[in-house]
Amino acid sequence: MFLTTSQIQFIREHAADDLTRLLLSAAKYPGMDIPFLVDQIAARRQIREKLPSWYANEQLIFPAKIAAEQCSSEQTAVYKQCLVGEGWNVCDLTGGLGIDSYFISRKAGHLTYIERFPAYCEAAEHNFSVLGADNITVINADTTQYINKLPEVDAFYIDPARRGECNKRVFALQDCEPDLPGLLPELLKRSPRVMAKLSPMADIQMTLGLLPGTTSIHVLSVKNECKELLFVTERETKNGNPAIHCINFGSDGMQSFLFTVEEERSAELIVASQVAGYLYEPNASVLKAGAFKQIAVKMGVEKLQVSSHLYTSDRLVSDFPGRVFRVDEVLPFTGKLCKGLSKMIPQANITVRNFPLSVEELRKRTKITDGGSTYLFATTLADGEKVLVRCSKA
Repeated sequence: MFLTTSQIQFIREHAADDLTRLLLSAAKYPGMDIPFLVDQIAARRQIREKLPSWYANEQLIFPAKIAAEQCSSEQTAVYKQCLVGEGWNVCDLTGGLGIDSYFISRKAGHLTYIERFPAYCEAAEHNFSVLGADNITVINADTTQYINKLPEVDAFYIDPARRGECNKRVFALQDCEPDLPGLLPELLKRSPRVMAKLSPMADIQMTLGLLPGTTSIHVLSVKNECKELLFVTERETKNGNPAIHCINFGSDGMQSFLFTVEEERSAELIVASQVAGYLYEPNASVLKAGAFKQIAVKMGVEKLQVSSHLYTSDRLVSDFPGRVFRVDEVLPFTGKLCKGLSKMIPQANITVRNFPLSVEELRKRTKITDGGSTYLFATTLADGEKVLVRCSKA
């Protein structure tokens, strides 16, 4: 399996075409496998932003568009290297497109890629060869049926499929395939650790109950959108207090925040009596991880209200893991205020947190258009008062 020079040229020339029309005009291109080439163009569009180094390599092949839709981004794939020791022997039990396998292999001594679909294995072998990843062994097998033949390794990596019957998306771990909770005891007989990539929609506390021995959880976001959860489970642990790493990859670098389950459980909530000079909105990873009390304790800020998930302080905390704003004005939310607010604030970026109206409803009531350099937070304070906090970027 490889792309010919003429196929690469075709993909390059038709990269921006309407793909439906391209399929219908297949007769214009005799000798060309148009359905295959259309799939390649569609897959490359999917990875353009999230896998720039793979997108730049025109020799790579994609077995299916859906594989490109569901694969890890380059940032999250590279991050997984921090979970692997130098020179480790690692086995990827659900190889897929091979993104995670490839990036993990750049640090591991050897990686075994296992995938049940032959077309994926064929594409993976080709791509690994093109990329010079000569420390990867490809095996075409179903992990659940291959369980007794699995090698003893330093770590297993698994990304259970999150689509059920009729290609419907599923989020709960017990609905994914293969059945990780069922496989876990057997896997831990052959390796001291298992690393699992799970849906960003999975419930962390419920998943902890399904994966005993979890020592760390990594909540990964890209541009403030939660993309995946990584659970690391180990054979030799009785800790029961996993560390949670909140990671957000933004345009200006990586933000991180670390806490433990027990720290959050035992922490005392710090609630603000009023909105101070600065307002903070935690990034998506912190919110998904549920570090609602620890973020206040560790960053020296106070929470506006139990359910608002906004924080404030008199002094600037420049390294806060999220967005930081300077408070310009706090306005009590009233019907009278709404009627004339657009004259004072004609344009603003609106966010609602623990507020009875949606962003759309608030825009309709106030006639404030979207955009500009003003940020308006609609929220509820500790005493129950509904307010609009006008801010600017700090």
